[in-house]
This record gives sequence, structure tokens and C-alpha cells, in this order.
Amino acid sequence: MFTGIVEAVGEIKQVMPLNDAKLGGGAAGGIRLTVESGRMDLSDVKIGDSIAVNGVCVTVTTLTKGRFTVDLSRETLRCTYGLDRLASVNLEKALRLSDRLGGHLVSGHVDGIGVVTKIERAGESCLIVIRAPESLLKYIAKKGSVTMNGVSLTVNWVSAGEFGVNLIPHTQSVTTLCDLEDGSKVNLEIDMLARYVEQIMSSRLTTDAG
Repeated sequence: MFTGIVEAVGEIKQVMPLNDAKLGGGAAGGIRLTVESGRMDLSDVKIGDSIAVNGVCVTVTTLTKGRFTVDLSRETLRCTYGLDRLASVNLEKALRLSDRLGGHLVSGHVDGIGVVTKIERAGESCLIVIRAPESLLKYIAKKGSVTMNGVSLTVNWVSAGEFGVNLIPHTQSVTTLCDLEDGSKVNLEIDMLARYVEQIMSSRLTTDAG
């Protein structure tokens, strides 16, 4: 579990195909990433711990000074974007029960891929418009929360297949979202509370109908 408050911007330094058949095997299957942790302290991280990389919950497989490796399956690669190449990435260690919940509850399980359709400066802030998959839009609400590339953001508005968010200067300076441009793809995770509410309501409707 995470909060969507990015701890550091890291770098994917190496992408290596995996030969393990369980992970897809070969260049068209699973891959192993070596990630440089940037300013994120790894002293309390152990092999087997979870770290969010651009909003994707992954498991640490090896640790060295300032770097860690993770293995991604073919399924993870299919439903996410940007983890199969050398790039800057947003990093966050898993939430501890004693931590402050500065953003919102984030699982690190990407629900879909959005596309940036507009970027507009508004003083020192930056307004970004994202086109989201139709299947996710019903979970995205004005003033609600959404996770974009691992960053917890407040939704400004929702309309006609798109939603808008505002990046304050601090968010721009400590995440990779400042590098987005028209046409950029982003990993989206909806607020898990919306998903549970829908499940509860669907169950009640089914029960009432029966």
C-alpha cells in the first residue's frame, strides 16, 4: 500500500530480458529492471519489500548501494506504460501503519493508461488534461483523487472522456510529471474507495432484484 506522495525521482538504468518461463521468458516476455534510487533512502528496504515505480507496485529482488532490481511479468508490461525503457521514474516505498497518509490510499495496481491531451501554464502551476479509458471515467470524480505515474492528484474536473489536474510548483519539482507533453502516456490508478463503493452497490442491487 502507498500514498501517492513521491519520495524521489529515480532512473531505470538497465532493462534485461528474463529467461524464466514463469515470468514470460525471452525478449517478448518478462524483464528485469535495475533502478537507481536517487534521493530515496534504501537503508530500511529489504529483499522482498514493495516499491512503487511510476505507480506500479513491484518487489525488490536484489539490493546494492543506491540501486535495486525488480522483475516484471509480461502481464505487468501489458497493462502499464514506460517501464520497459531507460527513463526517469517516480519512486515511493510502501506505507507503514505509523506513517502519515499525505495523499490517498494507493495499491500500486495500475487500472489503465491515459493520454495527455493538453498542457497549459497557469501562473506557476501547470494544468494537465488527460484522456482516460471509458471504463475508468465513472470512478473519476471532481475533487476526488487519482494516481498518475504514482503521484496522488486531486481531480479538478471531468468531462467528455477527459479529466483535468493541477500541478503546483512543488509537485513539478519533485516528480517526473514536469516532463509530460502532449501525447504522453501515463499510468492511472483510480481511488480504490470508488471501486469498493461500486462493488457494494452492485451487490445490493443484485440482492434486491433477487
